[in-house]
Amino acid sequence: QLDRIIIHQQVDLLEAILGTETSSKYEIKNHLGQRVYFAVEENGCFDRNLCSPIRSFTIRIADNTGREVITVNRPLRCNSCWFPCFLQEV
Repeated sequence: QLDRIIIHQQVDLLEAILGTETSSKYEIKNHLGQRVYFAVEENGCFDRNLCSPIRSFTIRIADNTGREVITVNRPLRCNSCWFPCFLQEV
């Protein structure tokens, strides 16, 4: 039973040195700091570097045994004032 989670993004050394976006990885921990899930963002280099805030992605969340328990998909959507009907969704 989880009443609270803590999400830590793992910093990629290449991203820190070169300043480029890489696929994000996250540890999801319980209130005791024990890892209960691990999440990996999947998307292309183009999306990460050119469409960063509105990029499309799939995040796969797995438990400690590596079994996928949740998949989150967000398609690329325009958030321009010219296209207000295309708001972000997951």
